[in-house]
Amino acid sequence: MNRLTPEQLAAGVQDLPSLPAVVMELLSSIEQEDIDISVLAKKVSYDQALTAKTLRLANSSSYGLQVKVTTIQQAITFLGFQTTRNLITAAAITGCFPSGRCAGFHDKAFWRHSIATAACARALARRMRFNQDIAFTAGLLHDIGRLVLVTGHPDAYDQVVAWHGQHGGDWQEAERAVLGIDHVDAGVALADHWNFSSTIRQVIACHHTPDTHGAGFLAAIVHVANAIVHALDLAGEDDELVPRVSNVAWDAMGLNEEAYLHLFRETELQFGEMSTILMA
Repeated sequence: MNRLTPEQLAAGVQDLPSLPAVVMELLSSIEQEDIDISVLAKKVSYDQALTAKTLRLANSSSYGLQVKVTTIQQAITFLGFQTTRNLITAAAITGCFPSGRCAGFHDKAFWRHSIATAACARALARRMRFNQDIAFTAGLLHDIGRLVLVTGHPDAYDQVVAWHGQHGGDWQEAERAVLGIDHVDAGVALADHWNFSSTIRQVIACHHTPDTHGAGFLAAIVHVANAIVHALDLAGEDDELVPRVSNVAWDAMGLNEEAYLHLFRETELQFGEMSTILMA
C-alpha cells in the first residue's frame, strides 16, 4: 500500500503546474466586487489561448448573447464581471493539468464529469436563486483533488485504480484503502495552496457530506448536481456508479419531478457545448 503522508501530499501540491497569475487572482477574490475590470481584461488578453477559449464560451448558446463578443472587455460588458470571471477560470483550469500520467485514470472522462457538474450546479442554482457563477465554479472544481493525486502521485494512483477494479465501490473508498487519504483531502490542500476563496474550499471539503454542520447550501447544490451527472452518465465511464444522495440535500432543492426533467435536459444541452469548447 502506498500511504501518503500529509507532507507528501503537500509536496505533490507544491509541484503542480501553476495557474496563470490572473486566474489565481480571480479564484482568491470570488466574492469581491471591487476589482478593477479594465486591468483584469488587459491581463487576460495577454494570454491568447486563454482569451480565445473564454470568448468561445461567452459566445456559446449557453449564455444566449444577441451580439458576438470579440474582447474580454466586451464579454464583461454584456455578461457581467462574475460570469466572465467564471469563464476565464474554467478555460484556464481545464487546460492546466497534464494528461496521461496514470494509465487507468481517464482524464477526458474526469473533465466531462466536472464540466457537466458545473453546468448542472449552475442550472440548479438559478432555480434556487443562488449565485449561478459561484455554483458553476464550485461544480467544476469539486473533484479537483483527484487530479492532484493523479498528477502528483501517478504510481500510487495506479494502485487505487487497481483496487477499485477489484473491489468496486466509490473512488473515495478506494483512495482511502490504498493511500490513507482521499481526493477531498487533496482538494482542500490544493484550495489552500492556490488560495481559493473559503466558499469554494468549503464545497470541495463537503461535497460528499453536505449534512456536515456548517457545510453550507452550495455544498448541497454541488452534491445533488454531482449525483445527477453520474445518473445521466455524462462522463461516459464504463463503471459509472450513482453515489448515495443525502436526503437533506435533495429535500433542500424542493424540486418536483417535472422540474428535475427540465434540469436533466438543460444539463445535457449545456454540457455538450461547454465540453466541446473546454476540452478542445
